[in-house]
Amino acid sequence: MGLKLGDEIPIPTAQGVVRFKIVGIRPAQALPGNEPVYVNLPQAQKIFGLPNRINTVEANYTTTDAAQRAQIERTIQNLLGPDYQFGGLGTSSELFASMQTAQTIFNVLGFLALFMGGFIIFNTFRTIVAERRRDIGMLRAVGASRGAIMSLFLAEGLVQGIIGVTFGIALGYLAGAGITALASGAMEQFLHVKIGAPIVEPILLIMTIGLGLGVTLASGLLPAWNASRVTPLEALRPSQADVEKGKTWSKKTIAGVTLLVMAVGGLLSQNISLVALGGFAFLCGLILVAPALVKPVAGLFGALLTLLFARQGTGDLAQGNLARQPSRAAITASATMIGLAIIVAAVGLITSITGGINAVLAKSLGSDYLLVPPAVGVWSNDVGASSTLADRLRGVYGVGVVSTLRFASTTINTEAVNLLGVDPTAFPQVSGLNFIQGNPQTAFAQLAEGRTIILNGIAASQLKANLGDTVKISSPEGEQSYRVVGVGSDFINTKIMTAYTSQQNLKRDFLKTEDILFQINLAPGADAAQVEPRLKDIAAKYPQFKFISGKAYIQENQRLFNASFSVFYIVLFAFALPSLIAMLNTLAIGVIERTREIGMLRAIGATRKQVRRTIMTEALLLAALGTAFGLLGGLYLGYVMVLGMNASGMYPLTYSFPLAGILIALALGLIFGVIAALFPARQAANMNIIRALRYE
Repeated sequence: MGLKLGDEIPIPTAQGVVRFKIVGIRPAQALPGNEPVYVNLPQAQKIFGLPNRINTVEANYTTTDAAQRAQIERTIQNLLGPDYQFGGLGTSSELFASMQTAQTIFNVLGFLALFMGGFIIFNTFRTIVAERRRDIGMLRAVGASRGAIMSLFLAEGLVQGIIGVTFGIALGYLAGAGITALASGAMEQFLHVKIGAPIVEPILLIMTIGLGLGVTLASGLLPAWNASRVTPLEALRPSQADVEKGKTWSKKTIAGVTLLVMAVGGLLSQNISLVALGGFAFLCGLILVAPALVKPVAGLFGALLTLLFARQGTGDLAQGNLARQPSRAAITASATMIGLAIIVAAVGLITSITGGINAVLAKSLGSDYLLVPPAVGVWSNDVGASSTLADRLRGVYGVGVVSTLRFASTTINTEAVNLLGVDPTAFPQVSGLNFIQGNPQTAFAQLAEGRTIILNGIAASQLKANLGDTVKISSPEGEQSYRVVGVGSDFINTKIMTAYTSQQNLKRDFLKTEDILFQINLAPGADAAQVEPRLKDIAAKYPQFKFISGKAYIQENQRLFNASFSVFYIVLFAFALPSLIAMLNTLAIGVIERTREIGMLRAIGATRKQVRRTIMTEALLLAALGTAFGLLGGLYLGYVMVLGMNASGMYPLTYSFPLAGILIALALGLIFGVIAALFPARQAANMNIIRALRYE
């Protein structure tokens, strides 16, 4: 701001702007949203409209002994009683609470990414084992034990894991810095919070290293064990493609079908715990039944490709190659499935959230004009205005209704909650709540009748409170009993535990009379061009508020969400890329195993174009299989995510069929299939015939 000692700084207060002289400057604070200005106590009480009141007392310990500090805490808490909260200061707790939703979504995506990474590593090790069959045989022939072979592959996996984790941490930090840079503008614009560089805590670093190395070693365990089972004679014989033999309905297939049935049953039960568990069971079920479906799916799509390439005969060859190793093809398809399922599920969730947000925005912020504070939703950081401002706004000719919000921080049944005071008559006229329990007409009418309260969805869920229940609210006047007359949410406070009561109750029990948000509707027939300048003139005297039309404010929030989702789509695309590696591995190992076969095909007259097209067709069949599974898994996961959002008590969402996500997944699946086949197809087509026939 370019200020120095002796300068005057205007500070917004409940009575308007007051100028203060700067007598000292402290170092900048590190925590976001915490830029304190220190004044004497009487002036602070005047700014916040709390004459002769104190709402926070800070104290430092004189001891570092944990037992003594705990005893001091118990003594102070006993002296204060249950109506006071004792503990460390939590700066901008509402801001951090509002970030938990995004954190949960990214945790789910991270788990799925690890799951997919495990498949890719497993497939990579299988490729390595296949390429080194002759080397393994030589080692076994000269006396290497099975344990030594297994240790050799696990050690190699550990080295690769260390390299991968190192690069992963570096790339993750760079990606975090990039996303932070993209998000900083929106955070400063809407929340007036500056974001610094990403901070990597030691516990996060340890967890990342542990998960990275653990998944690598666990995924390489089975291929390493298979390598140790290879006998010297088996490994030294000429290479040939193995053909899996087994029943179509194996134990794995039966287990997979059972998991699918359980997943569908959980979905029909509408129990959120069973539905969430069913999402994981559904993916596992698809993975287990995939080998049994390789042949019929390959036959279905192979028939189409056979008709397309009838003259070349490549369709039948590609179909037969996949049918030889259905398990290997299923593993590749499963990796592709997870990547595409994430895309379909996320697009379905985003589409549903967008529809829900637009509906809630129109209902919650659909007034003609608003006066909003710098950090909407982070109410403890905002300075309100006295009731004089609302009275002046109501006095403007052409204004129909003015509704205001007031704020107090409290605890309900020992849980921290934001308590908002509304005018039961004006609030429903300019805004409103999406009710989960109760009736809007009766609920707002009951707010004017004694100590009654409306909980938002997340508060009702956390407090396990329902319509008609009584909850205990801590206030400066002591603990009070409030009756729940409704459960409903709005756009601003949906991610934070929030309760609504009358402004009369807020004044009586919390001594709060400052308004922190204003919503204004014009009278029928009023000329907005005449009224708006007068409203702006009044609002200009209270710079802690931004004057904006309801339509413009809704558009601002929609732009913010669209920008956030744009970054999200980039992250989703990054999740899909590893499926390329899985498909490339499978095609590469197929070429290696069929070296002699490819040589024989070339020797009897097959052209390079036919060989290349065979590998390309095989890739398309793999892509079709993985894409089909990905669409099924994505639709299920997307529906599960929407149910989870509804169960959390946030936005009321209706599942939207992700047509765009399906089209994106189809395009990516087929494009990835073609890209993955380029190198193996070229390698097979350019193979020397004589060397291929002599290959062992």
